[in-house]
Amino acid sequence: MGIMGFLRERFGKIVAITIGLALGVFIVTEVVQYGKSYFNGSANDVGQVDGEKIDRADFDKKVEQSVANYKQRYGQTNVDPQAMSYLQEQTWNQVVSLMVLQKEIDKLGLVVGVDETQDMISGPTPNQMILQNFANQQTGQLDRTALNDFLGRLRVAKAEDPIKASWASFVNQMIDNKKDEKYLAMIKNGLYINSLDAKDDYEAKNKLVNFKYVSVDYASIPDNKVTLTDGDYQSYYDDHKNMFKNPRELRSFDFVAFDASPSKDDSAAVKEQVAKLIPDFKASTNDSVFVAINAETKAPLVYQKKGQLDPKIDTIMLGAAKGFVYGPYFSNGSFKLAKLVDSRFSPDSVKARHILISIQAEGSPEKALAKADSLKKLIQSGKKTFAELAPINSIDKQSGVKGGELGTFTRGQMVPVFEDAVFDGKKGEFKIVTSQFGVHLVEIEDQKGSSKVVKVAVVDKPLEASTKTTSAAYSKAQAFLGNLTKDNFDAEAKKAGLQVKTAEDVNGLASSGGGLENIRELVRWAFKADKGDFREQVDQAGNEYVIARLSQIKPKGILPLDVVKKQITPQVLNIAKAKQILPKLESALNGASTIEQVGQKAGIPVTPVQNVVFANPVVPGSAQENKLIGAMFGSQVNKLSKPIEGDKAVYVYVVENFLNPPPLTNALRQREQIAQQLLQRTDNAVLEALKDKANVKDYRAKVL
Repeated sequence: MGIMGFLRERFGKIVAITIGLALGVFIVTEVVQYGKSYFNGSANDVGQVDGEKIDRADFDKKVEQSVANYKQRYGQTNVDPQAMSYLQEQTWNQVVSLMVLQKEIDKLGLVVGVDETQDMISGPTPNQMILQNFANQQTGQLDRTALNDFLGRLRVAKAEDPIKASWASFVNQMIDNKKDEKYLAMIKNGLYINSLDAKDDYEAKNKLVNFKYVSVDYASIPDNKVTLTDGDYQSYYDDHKNMFKNPRELRSFDFVAFDASPSKDDSAAVKEQVAKLIPDFKASTNDSVFVAINAETKAPLVYQKKGQLDPKIDTIMLGAAKGFVYGPYFSNGSFKLAKLVDSRFSPDSVKARHILISIQAEGSPEKALAKADSLKKLIQSGKKTFAELAPINSIDKQSGVKGGELGTFTRGQMVPVFEDAVFDGKKGEFKIVTSQFGVHLVEIEDQKGSSKVVKVAVVDKPLEASTKTTSAAYSKAQAFLGNLTKDNFDAEAKKAGLQVKTAEDVNGLASSGGGLENIRELVRWAFKADKGDFREQVDQAGNEYVIARLSQIKPKGILPLDVVKKQITPQVLNIAKAKQILPKLESALNGASTIEQVGQKAGIPVTPVQNVVFANPVVPGSAQENKLIGAMFGSQVNKLSKPIEGDKAVYVYVVENFLNPPPLTNALRQREQIAQQLLQRTDNAVLEALKDKANVKDYRAKVL
């Protein structure tokens, strides 16, 4: 009974404590598993805009699309780390810009109607995205035949056809862009330049001042003759805080590098390996197979003319006999052997057209070849023309709508099998060839010129550091790392005779810095470390092993004084020097009535200056002096100025006269010019203002 009474009496407290403990365990678990997200954003988010999360998976998809577009545009198969950083940054800016704009667009209720959308697609002035995707390659104008052909195929496509979803996404993107244009147009339409603005701008660019001055340069006082105080730094910092606004977090790290480049022994060994292939290469009867087996770079054997070969062998091969082997020679980081497989005279350029037939659509290579042959017979019999058959039979729609025309091209512009067919054939011939794209029915329309071409087989082996070389460098790096403490990085570097280098102001997505390439992991560490930490592992960057120490953190926002102290020292020194110079010039001004008297008393020559305008505040032979020229245009003629502390010196001046320009006769044109300058800056200015307001949080440095 006692136990039951105890439980009944305290049941409420027990439940409360139990629930509290359970909640506590739940919260701790959440913090451990996801927790940094409470403070730094979820690991599944790359950022936030006004509290709205940017999902990592969605962001990655957009980056992948940007990468695909980049590869297609520049014909690349791989994207190097620097290009990837650029594409990630470009995608981030686009995502954030769209989000901040969308919030404003939603507030205003801006829409793009059905009729407007249709007009953007097929109206008299189609949207730029339509023009980019359906432009005639030769004229750059909209190819309405190609557009209408596509829209016709789209109408009959099945609902599950991927082209439907792709087109819907394309149109939605076009609509979103149009909304953005409308919003920015509203901003631009609100800009107004009045007649006073036009007059001020006209005078700033055309009103001239003639003056004389004396000056004492700051450089006349050695830096070691000036003692700066904390107050000097603080005063300058307080007056210029807005100059130190950092838009994103940056970090700097010091590092030492241990060279692991190939040694002379490594070079000799690789060269010897390549040289051993010479007898077999000379004896080879199938050079394509020999290259495929022995070369690092599996390049196809194609005919090339002078200027297309490696400069090391260009002249040699054009004058050699068939079967000649040259090398080993060193080129582009590899030791190589080159063999002349064949030489002949060939046209310089060919004009051709083709019909490309899909092997997959026809069901087999044999059926695709049979179709090509039947089309060839139709053309040769005169029943159909090439121009009639190409649009409806060729899967190459870009050339198909032009009757299969490929234009005129030289060697190196087509795939090898296609190129061999048209350059080895004769004008007027029809050829049927198979490439990785399908079966081509080709007509050689014309051939021009004739030059010697050669087919050269090249075997290469890259020069790389041996295990012995890399192990020696790595061992030195490990020994250095083993001696490090948090306080002896510089001392150990000096003892080892190593130069401490710095990668300054690296952003969180960088893959390079301080002359180092491919250091993404090192950058990730830098954005998790504390100032003074050294990385407790050796990183490889190209042919170097690197050990790093985090030296500085520049947080987002107004940078603190200790971070910018080194940066502002020259300006603070000039202010302190000005305090020493001012008494000298003030003394010279005392009792003086002309600038010549000031110069004589101070022992300084007087310098005359002619025809300076407010809009270009440069003192000839000196420097840009905004403060000096600005003061001058507000001065009275023939009145000595007080000392002016400029950027390069302390000045005393006298204005001799102003030369006013003719009266402004066309204020409208002047206003239009100013408005045009404003419009060019508006888009970026609006986006930056919206981003500042939107409290954008960027987690990419910690999750990508």
